[in-house]
Amino acid sequence: MLKSQRRYAIWFGICLLVAVITIGIYHYRQSPGNPDALWHIVNQKCVPNQEHNGQAAPCREVNLAAGYVVLKDLIGPLQYLLMPVEKITGIESPRLLADNTANFFNDAWQARHYLVEKHDAPIPDSAIALAINSPAGRTQNQLHIHISCLRPDVRQQLDREASAIGVHWHALPTALVGHTYLAKRVSAAELAAQSPFLMLAREVPAAAGDMGDYGLAMAQLTHGTYVLLAVKRDLLRLNMASAEEIQDHNCTILD
Repeated sequence: MLKSQRRYAIWFGICLLVAVITIGIYHYRQSPGNPDALWHIVNQKCVPNQEHNGQAAPCREVNLAAGYVVLKDLIGPLQYLLMPVEKITGIESPRLLADNTANFFNDAWQARHYLVEKHDAPIPDSAIALAINSPAGRTQNQLHIHISCLRPDVRQQLDREASAIGVHWHALPTALVGHTYLAKRVSAAELAAQSPFLMLAREVPAAAGDMGDYGLAMAQLTHGTYVLLAVKRDLLRLNMASAEEIQDHNCTILD
């Protein structure tokens, strides 16, 4: 076998092995439990209980007018999930790009007070982050935005690189949690006026047709502004676009 053919065979074998490992990880993440468990909680428990009894349980809040529920997650002392009351699978759903769809990211940020109430002590906004994972990086098929604590190392990096984050999407100067993230600075008014899903779809080339390849997150920057963080799936690098990776559900940032 020629040297070039041998190198090609080795490279092909490595790529095949990576693909097999990646597919195995994907199926492992998707297989545990019922992928519709969150939807059943919303549709069969929280919403009916609110409509018939005026009680949100087992959710913390059911806001039928705004179209969402807030549920305490089983993982972590303070983590909550915001989910639509209608069936929307996740970030890949075309429903999120409709102008009349609720701004669930802004709703999730407004719901951060539940972490404060659960903690029974003040929590600075700088310690909180929002995140939604790509289909490859999640186990549930009902859109859910994680409202939880930010990793301390991510907080430090965002503070160091805040001056490099502008009003247009650009890659952060250094990898975040080992992955390349696009970042964009937004004001509170901009967050309230337009969904981050729309900002990603309309402003990042080709994103609108591949929303399922992305995870999306948000954290506070300085002077009352926020940073949107988008990570794109890269199977060869075992990156499942799980933006939740910037969060720490143990909330060590509060220690």
